[in-house]
Amino acid sequence: MAENKKANAAYIISPETHNACYCVHNYLYLCIIVYVMNDRTPIFLPSSVKTLAAFGENIKLARLRRRLTAEQVSERAGISRSTLHHIEKGSPSVALGLYFQVLFVLGLEKDLLKVAADDLLGRKLQDAGLIVKERGPKRPKL
Repeated sequence: MAENKKANAAYIISPETHNACYCVHNYLYLCIIVYVMNDRTPIFLPSSVKTLAAFGENIKLARLRRRLTAEQVSERAGISRSTLHHIEKGSPSVALGLYFQVLFVLGLEKDLLKVAADDLLGRKLQDAGLIVKERGPKRPKL
């Protein structure tokens, strides 16, 4: 009986068990990180969602006018067809760089330069002479 207890005690603290506990602990930790990160997803206003949907629709229409298939564009852009589908739907979860890759394939990459080119509100604020806060001093390196 005493030998059996020693064997069980040795099994409990054996390296294999320690590694298994370590893996379970890491798994739980990663689950917590994923849960917390999912809580920080941005909330988009309905007008932003409509604008993105219109942007995606414009990309799709440009592809169709060029008579390119979704497979051709996705292959040339180096993305999957499902990602292209999300782009054409205007999904906010797709990275801006992927939108740019698709615009590049369609020959429309210069259109991004038009964004905020004619900034009426910014020019009015500039003309009004509003003071813009300056950045604070950088922290010294330790």
